[in-house]
Amino acid sequence: MSTKSAAPIPAHMKSKLAKQLFGAMPSGSNQSSEPIGSYAKGCLAGGVELAETGPTWQAMRLSRNRNWGHPELVDFVQNLSRFAATQPGWDGLYVGDMSQPRGGPMLSGHRSHQIGLDADIWMLPPKRLNLSVSERESLSSISLRRANGAYTNGNYTRQHMEIMKAAAKDPRTARIFVFPGAKVRMCNEEKGDKSWLRKVRPWWGHHYHFHVRLSCPKGMRGCVDQAAPPAGDGCADAQTWVDNILNPPPPDPNAKPAKPRREYTLADLPNQCVGVLQSR
Repeated sequence: MSTKSAAPIPAHMKSKLAKQLFGAMPSGSNQSSEPIGSYAKGCLAGGVELAETGPTWQAMRLSRNRNWGHPELVDFVQNLSRFAATQPGWDGLYVGDMSQPRGGPMLSGHRSHQIGLDADIWMLPPKRLNLSVSERESLSSISLRRANGAYTNGNYTRQHMEIMKAAAKDPRTARIFVFPGAKVRMCNEEKGDKSWLRKVRPWWGHHYHFHVRLSCPKGMRGCVDQAAPPAGDGCADAQTWVDNILNPPPPDPNAKPAKPRREYTLADLPNQCVGVLQSR
């Protein structure tokens, strides 16, 4: 089935939120692999499943069925896990949420991860890669942050930096999200070329895992890239984040309250997503 042709939205799909429709899909669509739309408003045609267990990785929280992605993401995760396994104290990677089988909005959690190009990598160094299904549900990652994310704590190691550095140096990577204190520490510890740090962006949370986002694969015209990060290594910007955590600026008295986010319906997503849901 082509993902290019427009399709009317069936009546039974109009009555449900997009997250309900995509969250109910147990497997990928029978289509060519294609990310459709943007990271926080789209879907995934022809999603590929990351094997639950590999030589250097394990997918976690299998009950969520979020170990799916575009083939480029699956290949990226496998490659990064092989590098991680070369680091002292790491047998590979524990892989958190990627995407649902057909992408789209999720029933809980993320606003992004919708087009099969995002992956959460746990900060917990794997000591073994034979976890049972139940262990993958109950085991928790570790936090690396201290002082609300202004600093790292004793769980941070040089290996965390080396793994994120390897992820950033992959030409397919668009961004890596991690808490501000980790970015500042990596800026201070990197004594060589700091250009890779441009891709590492401070963001709230992201202390139990770091979030890798790939660029749209070449030739995928229905995929919408995020704007490139600002020029430079971004270290001064990360330091500003830290300074604002330690000494919060006074609230803006003229700031308008944030509008509540509206849940997407299928009509909000690219029209090709109708075909993704209908594909067998």
